[in-house]
Amino acid sequence: MRNFDFSPLYRSTIGFDRLQSLLDSVTHESAPTYPPYNIERTSENEYRITVAVAGFAESDLDIEVKQNVLTISGKRTEPEEATYLYRGIAGRSFERSFQLADHVEVQGARLENGLLHVDLVRRVPEALKPRRIEISSTAPGSKSLEGSLATAAD
Repeated sequence: MRNFDFSPLYRSTIGFDRLQSLLDSVTHESAPTYPPYNIERTSENEYRITVAVAGFAESDLDIEVKQNVLTISGKRTEPEEATYLYRGIAGRSFERSFQLADHVEVQGARLENGLLHVDLVRRVPEALKPRRIEISSTAPGSKSLEGSLATAAD
């Protein structure tokens, strides 16, 4: 059983529609397998997606980020005079999409030895980072006893 019913979550959560839609799309088995790729975590806030794009030149590849979706596509043009006796190297066009979390940005991309490396970094704004709140010993607006009243109360 690979199908999950997320409808109970829709009844008890508000504002998580995108997360639930993402979970729905992940459970579908129609995920493409070409080209193969790796996703690695290179440090606490840095990631790298590596896509095997052997035979594709830089001009054949396109990388686009739109609304937290990274899309890598490739379209290779074959020379018209090519006649193959056997064709075992996949050169078909592809489009691969990756859902990015909030505050994840593409830092750069490079093509090296038939592998396309896309470096990502998560930059959380200072306003959203957790901060420590100091606890004061007296509440604001409370009065403390001073002088002779303090000694008389003891």
